[in-house]
Amino acid sequence: MSDTANRAVGRRTFVLGSAAAAGTAALAGPLAVPASAATFGWSDDGSNYVVDTGASLVFKVSKTNGDLTSLVYKGTEYQGYGGKNSHIESGLGTSTVSLKQSGSTILISVAHGTLRHYYAARSGENNVYLWTNKADTSVSATRYIVRVQAGKFLNDEPDSYTYAPTTIEASDVFEKSDGQTRSKHYSKVRVIDYDYTGWTTGSVGLYVVRSNHEKASGGPFYRSLLRHQSADGGGLYEILYYGENQTESQRFGLQGPYVIAFTDGGAPSSALYHGNLTTSWADSLGMSGYVAASGRGKVAGVGITGRNTAFPYTVGLANSAAQYWGSARSSDGYFSVEGILPGTYTLTVFKGELAVHTTSVTVTAGGTTTLNTLAIPSSNDPGNASAIWRIGDWNGSPSGFKNADLMTYAHPSDSRAASWTGNVVIGSGSETSAFPCYLWKDVNSGIIVYFKLTAAQAAAAHTLRIGVTTAYANGRPQVVVNDTWTSAVPSPPSQPSTRSLTVGSYRGNNYTFTYSVPASAWLTDTGAYNTLKIYVASGSGTTSFLSAGTSIDAIDLLP
Repeated sequence: MSDTANRAVGRRTFVLGSAAAAGTAALAGPLAVPASAATFGWSDDGSNYVVDTGASLVFKVSKTNGDLTSLVYKGTEYQGYGGKNSHIESGLGTSTVSLKQSGSTILISVAHGTLRHYYAARSGENNVYLWTNKADTSVSATRYIVRVQAGKFLNDEPDSYTYAPTTIEASDVFEKSDGQTRSKHYSKVRVIDYDYTGWTTGSVGLYVVRSNHEKASGGPFYRSLLRHQSADGGGLYEILYYGENQTESQRFGLQGPYVIAFTDGGAPSSALYHGNLTTSWADSLGMSGYVAASGRGKVAGVGITGRNTAFPYTVGLANSAAQYWGSARSSDGYFSVEGILPGTYTLTVFKGELAVHTTSVTVTAGGTTTLNTLAIPSSNDPGNASAIWRIGDWNGSPSGFKNADLMTYAHPSDSRAASWTGNVVIGSGSETSAFPCYLWKDVNSGIIVYFKLTAAQAAAAHTLRIGVTTAYANGRPQVVVNDTWTSAVPSPPSQPSTRSLTVGSYRGNNYTFTYSVPASAWLTDTGAYNTLKIYVASGSGTTSFLSAGTSIDAIDLLP
């Protein structure tokens, strides 16, 4: 399988908008230059550098602060809402802005303190290429936001709140009259799942194509802002660092290119996707922190044994400076990750989203580090253990549990959510789908699992395991068996301190709680149901869905 094909394994594009439907696929790909195309070049109108791509796009960049002040595509202005420009964070303020043209490329450079930001245009393309180099915390630059005028693209997607006027949490979660919820947080997809985000009318598409996120944080399964739409207009994001439910420290350095791409309604060209990080035409532009393909390396793995082939496997590479990932081939676990900055990385093999193996790997510039077959020790995968009963799969996520799919794009109070209460009977065939994906102290603490034991099982002590994927306000499970045996309150594991369960994210730090239940706790009547009550313990949090809570990966009772 080719490197390109391997990068595509398990990847899906992310197209949003009112007409991102059938019939647009045929329009995908690079746009031809119109016969009446204008001349590629730039001018200075006194306040802005004005760049004509020679295709159908003309854009302006402020000479004062580096804001993108205009995006005119085929004669129509798309930039701006609420009097705001498109820019880094909420705008950099006074900056040093310069321009240079090198043949068919125009580069605009913005310097603000230690931060460097770049816009590039290529002759005949309806794209704006962007790079951002954040060197330290002196500048709060965690996103680039493309602000789009109201009415240009209409939608009612999970991350839109034009149609949801009632605020139900903080100032960023809203409810419609039918009880459905909306928020800019509800991206629905993980970073590994999408290449671009944006809108289409069917005849015009406006997208932000993401970078490879090598200097972002959170790994392949992280969720962050992608876009929003309100009565004032819309915003498309490239998140350079996001703190919501974040599991890693911020990384610094050059991120990009990410691309503002216009199309005739179809998807942006796959040539713009994050695999094109080190496109050769950018090698000589002199951008701070830029590393060409020749200065990067590759890691290739012969295969991975010890996999459960019912699950997808991902290989991640991470150190304090950069992060990368790639999908393992389902047939044998072969993987290939390229475009890696030189250095030593922790390589992690994920079953679903659950880390089941780690090792160290060193990458050199221009070289390929080839790894022999990686063997996952059986004990590293909790799903390999024999269990008397099990709820859910050990895959690092609440997938399969009640409301799990909805919770990545809706608030728990959403009218589409099934009841968060209700008990579970082992052997019913609906153990997982009946068990809620999240537990809160003030909502459904004390949920009961009913199960029977044989005489031999009831005569022995057993280990109960509860796997979680994140927690809010130090929520963690405390259990009671048959109303006679109560576990100690476990210490809270390290988890992000921000909101999580109400803003569409279950992705924190996977952790397994274990409880040694003595034989004396079980019922000796083999015809009777034992009861396991799971409570949420914590003195933090407030009320309802902002009370202490946790998300569930799997629950099982071992022999």
